[in-house]
This record gives sequence, C-alpha cells and structure tokens, in this order.
Amino acid sequence: MSTINATEASDVLADYRSQTQSGTSSNSELGKNEFMELMLAQLKNQNPLEPQDNGEFISQLAQFSSLEEMQALTSTVDDVVGQFRSSQALQASAMVGKTVLAPSEVGILGAEGEISGNIEVPASTGGVRLSIQSASGELVRQIDLGSSSAGVMAFSWDGTDGNGNSLPPGPYQIVAEASYSEGSVQLPTLVSANVDSVSLGQSGSVTLNLAGMGSIALSDVQQIN
Repeated sequence: MSTINATEASDVLADYRSQTQSGTSSNSELGKNEFMELMLAQLKNQNPLEPQDNGEFISQLAQFSSLEEMQALTSTVDDVVGQFRSSQALQASAMVGKTVLAPSEVGILGAEGEISGNIEVPASTGGVRLSIQSASGELVRQIDLGSSSAGVMAFSWDGTDGNGNSLPPGPYQIVAEASYSEGSVQLPTLVSANVDSVSLGQSGSVTLNLAGMGSIALSDVQQIN
C-alpha cells in the first residue's frame, strides 16, 4: 500500500479546500473517507517541533463536516428527483388513449369521420371562414362560421366535401380566416387529437406523441378530454 507523508497530505488537503471554495471540486476528486485518511496521516506524521496550527486543524474538521453534509444533501435531492420522475412517468402513461386539444393546422380524419377543435379569435369579426385542404393542397370544403366576438370559437367538420360525399381518412389542413376592415386574417387553430404514446425526457419533460400529427410538449396542450 502506498503511503503519504505529512507535507503531501497537507498539500492535497489545501488543494481540496481551494477547489471546494471555488466550486470546482467534483465527486471524483476526494471523498469523505479519503479526506479523513489524509487528515489523520498529516497529524500522525507532523513534525513535533512544528505541530499543526490549531486554527488550521479546526478548519479541516469544518471542511470535513461540510463535505459530509453536502454528500448527504446530494443523496436526498437525488432521491426526491427520482420519486418525482417516477410520479411524472405514471401520470404521463395515464394520458395514452386520451384526446387532447393542441395547437395545429393539421387534423386527422379518422374512422369517426370528423375533425373538431377551436379557433382563437383575437377581436370581434363579422365573419369567420374555415377552409379544409387535402394533403396535396386541394381545397375540398369551405364552411362559413358566421360572426364571432373575441375569444374561442368551436368548429367541426364531418369529413364530407361540398356535395356531401365522404372523403377518405387521413391528414387535412385546417385554415381559419376572419374578416376585418384591413382585410382577411388567418387565425390560430387548436385541433383535437388522440394520444398514441408518451415520452419522458432526461430533464423530466413530457412529450405527447399524437396520432398522425407528430409530437408536442405537454405544456402546449390546451385541454385534455
């Protein structure tokens, strides 16, 4: 086993104190057991004619106590973070199969034959028009929703074209426009979508994977049904 003399121990301890005070020390630098071994080696091998100063010894003891407290605090924080992530994962998994209302300009026409959602109207308008386009950009239906005050306006499309023919399932672009004195303005839309799966990030962020619509952060969801 390698040995260390008093001078080497003192240098290591001084370096450790300097790193700790400057915030650059890490778990790989020096643990509490190594710290105690070095401090005891320094005391055992000190020069009797030049004993260690009491103030320096007290400083080392205080440093050791501080290190032990920091390690205990780190362990407690890690436990809390682990429990929080487990709780998040459990809550997130319960969202699979639910329907959410999320910001999108694309809706998925499914077997139920309907796309629904909300339109965010910033100010009162005399007319709101909803345009439905196919994946290729072809206009398949226009719906006049009438006037609206500022707020949220609900919409739904039954999956048929202007002649009442049922259109095939798939993605359709939803474009909402309002008439104002300065002209026509496109409005933000929120579309209902089914949650296929949930992803939990390393930082604890929750991402919802929506059927046919890609991924969206849980924080962007406006409503959960």
